[in-house]
Amino acid sequence: MWARTIRRIQVSQSAQKWCASESRLSRRRNLSTSFDSKAQPYVSGSSTHFGYEEVSVNEKESRVREVFDSVADSYDVMNDLMSSGLHRYWKDYLLQISAVESMAKAVRRSVPIDQTDNYPLLHILDVAGGTGDVAFRFVEAANCVERSKSSGKDPIRITVCDINAEMLQVGEHRARAKFGNSILDDSEALHFQQGNAQDLCDFADCSFDLYTIAFGLRNVTDVDKALSEAHRVLKPGGRFMCLEFSHVPNPILRPIYDAYSFNVIPAMGEFIANDRHSYQYLVESIRMFSNQDELVLRMQQAGFQHVKYTNLTGGIVAIHEGWKDVETSI
Repeated sequence: MWARTIRRIQVSQSAQKWCASESRLSRRRNLSTSFDSKAQPYVSGSSTHFGYEEVSVNEKESRVREVFDSVADSYDVMNDLMSSGLHRYWKDYLLQISAVESMAKAVRRSVPIDQTDNYPLLHILDVAGGTGDVAFRFVEAANCVERSKSSGKDPIRITVCDINAEMLQVGEHRARAKFGNSILDDSEALHFQQGNAQDLCDFADCSFDLYTIAFGLRNVTDVDKALSEAHRVLKPGGRFMCLEFSHVPNPILRPIYDAYSFNVIPAMGEFIANDRHSYQYLVESIRMFSNQDELVLRMQQAGFQHVKYTNLTGGIVAIHEGWKDVETSI
């Protein structure tokens, strides 16, 4: 259903020039990426990376959880300071190209307000979204707050999934303060659930129309498993979107960005959150993560089609997109 709907929806692709100046070039380059190319397994053997440190595969998950336990309360403030507020524009652009607002309007036009059969008709999964920053944008774009004032369940649902309980607690507290209790308890348009991106065992096959993950994929122990799970839980024709820090291709911008990252961001973490180590890890994890073209290959190997990416702010971040084949049964 939504594969056809989205293709009919005309969504503006013209965000601020400085925010998406390389988007068209990026799309052309990656739509022609060879399917004969193959990325090496993200994890092979018993060890992997935790920033620049080599750790056992079993250890990384707990180490990452400790990092986000530590930064949960100050995470959104630190995002503002680390990116000079740019993360807000990047997330706004993710919302813009997701077409959630248009899809939600189509659902609300077609479903009587008192009809709750086949609930939900539009289901979005935001993984590693504990504090709710991306999910809240979807809530507002889909007009879920106004709908929560009526009786019955909302035909639109946004599920926030995160491995970290501390982050989820922060997110749910923020949601109740921002939107009220009805949106979680009555209309159930917004839901928080603990889960692991590598094993979304609480979600059935072909459950979601849209899967988003913002600034979380690089923290997963095995990215290939996470991509396979994303593909599994999406409905045929469903869309995968990943907003993530990436690799700066510009040789002039790159050393400036590196100097800022390694000298300023950990110092901010120490000053704001009294936690230099966690923010040092966050900086190092960006450098150890797949570059734009490698992530395209990994997505293709997981089964996604029409994979492309858009560089934002000179490649400091990128949005990768892919679709699950409409003919796929699983």
